[in-house]
Amino acid sequence: MDATLGSLLTEPAAQEAVRVAPLVDGHDDLAWEAREAAGYSVEGLDADRAADGVEPTFHTDLVRLRAAGVGGQFWSVYAPCERRGADAVTYTLEQVDWVHRLVARYPERTALCWTGDDVRAAWASGRLASLLGAEGGHSIDGSLAVLRQLARLGVRYMTLTHNENTPWADSATDVPQHGGLTAFGRDVVREMNAVGMLVDLSHVAATTMHDALDVSSAPVIFSHSSCRAVTDHPRNVPDDVLERLPGNGGVVMVTYVPSFVSAEFAAWFERHETDPATAGEKPVVTVEHVADHVDHAREVAGVEHVGLGGDYDGFDHFPVGMGDVTGHAALLDELARRGWSADDLSRLTGRNILRVLDATS
Repeated sequence: MDATLGSLLTEPAAQEAVRVAPLVDGHDDLAWEAREAAGYSVEGLDADRAADGVEPTFHTDLVRLRAAGVGGQFWSVYAPCERRGADAVTYTLEQVDWVHRLVARYPERTALCWTGDDVRAAWASGRLASLLGAEGGHSIDGSLAVLRQLARLGVRYMTLTHNENTPWADSATDVPQHGGLTAFGRDVVREMNAVGMLVDLSHVAATTMHDALDVSSAPVIFSHSSCRAVTDHPRNVPDDVLERLPGNGGVVMVTYVPSFVSAEFAAWFERHETDPATAGEKPVVTVEHVADHVDHAREVAGVEHVGLGGDYDGFDHFPVGMGDVTGHAALLDELARRGWSADDLSRLTGRNILRVLDATS
């Protein structure tokens, strides 16, 4: 990898970590934002907006990812929960197409990847490893055939639910309906194992997490979730689930969304969504809040089972100094200042998720 990778990092341990294993971020919603704000255009994503003095449209572009030390990106391909049936499949396929077009537009900067070896080859050629992750099991419209076709198109993980239940799995943020996974939901997990698609347990209820861990014969991931013991939010992972990751081999990829890393912010955000005029001043959320979750995940699950999933372009608010993908560098430097070694940081950045990719390809 050339010298521009991680150019924003200041701490030697962080610099060495991304030299060994560039950061693989578990979740970024740029495909959806490109749909909403740019008609699915892939143009301009290699521009150095800061050098040009232009305010970026998105949290994410190829220049800032590289400067922050990111060498691999799971691009979320997503349909809103209100899109059901064939509409959900169409929305998801449109975003799969966007990722394929992104890679075709910038072949010197990024490569479409499926396996751990694909990612390593991308790194060796100085390119960003682009991977796909479907967000929300409603995207398959209850069809294992659709699931198999998404896998053939390169979709590497699927989040079993989004913010609402599917007919076969309970979401973390909906009224429980199934008590976890239904019999068909267990079949979905088994089929994902069979086709080499990672089971993503972000967004799902704790009962669904446990059911999926009971069924899955392969390591699972949480592509963008933090720790419930630190911030008691339903989108976060309870300790009794984190404790199961070593036995499963999976990885929790800590996210930066302020509502998930700060209880004070979560309470403010709920008030703001209900009545902005009376919500009061927005609480300050910092990189230290995020680092506390990473530290907790390491303490409970172990350093071999932690990664990072920023959720950039998926939320309007981010911690101070982490307002776009350059925030990855701020977090890695903070962890280095807390005493994380280069070896442990390299597990967090890339080695852990590569192990999972190697085990499930």
